[in-house]
Amino acid sequence: MAEPLTFTNVITPLLPIAKDLQAKGLEVFPKLPVVNLSKENFKPGASSWLGTSRKVREALEEFGCFVALYDEVSLELHNAIFSAAEELFNLPIEIKEKNVSEKPYYGYLGNNPLVPAIYEGMGVDYANTIEGTQNFTNLIWPEGNENFCKTVVSYSRLVSELEQMVKRMVFESYGVDKYYDSVLESSTYLLRIMKYRCPETNEKNLGCDVHTDKSFITVLHQNEVNGLEIRTKDGCWIGFDDPTPSSFIVLAGDAFLAWSNSRIHSPVHRVILNGIKQARYSLGLFTFNDGIIQIPEELVDDEHPLKFKSFEHFGLLRYYLTEEGQKAECTAKAYCSV
Repeated sequence: MAEPLTFTNVITPLLPIAKDLQAKGLEVFPKLPVVNLSKENFKPGASSWLGTSRKVREALEEFGCFVALYDEVSLELHNAIFSAAEELFNLPIEIKEKNVSEKPYYGYLGNNPLVPAIYEGMGVDYANTIEGTQNFTNLIWPEGNENFCKTVVSYSRLVSELEQMVKRMVFESYGVDKYYDSVLESSTYLLRIMKYRCPETNEKNLGCDVHTDKSFITVLHQNEVNGLEIRTKDGCWIGFDDPTPSSFIVLAGDAFLAWSNSRIHSPVHRVILNGIKQARYSLGLFTFNDGIIQIPEELVDDEHPLKFKSFEHFGLLRYYLTEEGQKAECTAKAYCSV
């Protein structure tokens, strides 16, 4: 009987070939896995749900990410959120710098030698709540900006539903869905709104240096300007070169890697801007969890011995800022390995 086609046994054999071509100086960009997560196509418990859950889990295990086709965010809302991003970054620097937070990487980043010169980013904490988005809006526009607030919370709520769907699929696929509700209840959402301006003559085209996310899950969305690259386990770089209003990149963060006892892969990625003619805008919805994240005992067996201790998620994020954390090849392993 023939082996069923999956992401792992179809795409993985191609990676050594791509790696060999890259070693010869040739630019190779295999495609990221694509999963249709439009809600109308399936419901929990149905065969289509189970099959899609398997695809999601396999993609996260092998690549640490995939392209989600998700049409709950309308074209109108897609255009509105990127218009809001432009409005935000057109503000004077002294206003943008009001976006501060005690949480690392939650506030304004830009105009700083520690980040690439062409990058700016701002963070809306608790972005899927009216209170969170209103607090951010009142800080930046004391006179009010109802349209910005409404757009951000509407967008963040829909994308958080995508994140929750992915998380539920993975939990169910591993047979640990009894933990889903408690993890969901502790989840908080940070929306980072990012701008990469066009590099000037003789200026580096690096928009974001190589890194892994410290989130549980990150959902990325961008305008039509490309730049995101994902490094595979074999060292190949995969570019995301076909953005549409309904395409989102779902990435596993270091917290997801640790929770899964290393079954899920947390991918290294970067942003490189080559020959762009207009600014690149990107939205990242990052999931962080309050309290302690427990590693399910069901994910520990002879094939997968326990590799991580229970850990505090924001402790992981703060550890990354330390000198030791910056030097670590894998932040989660350095912070909470057994």
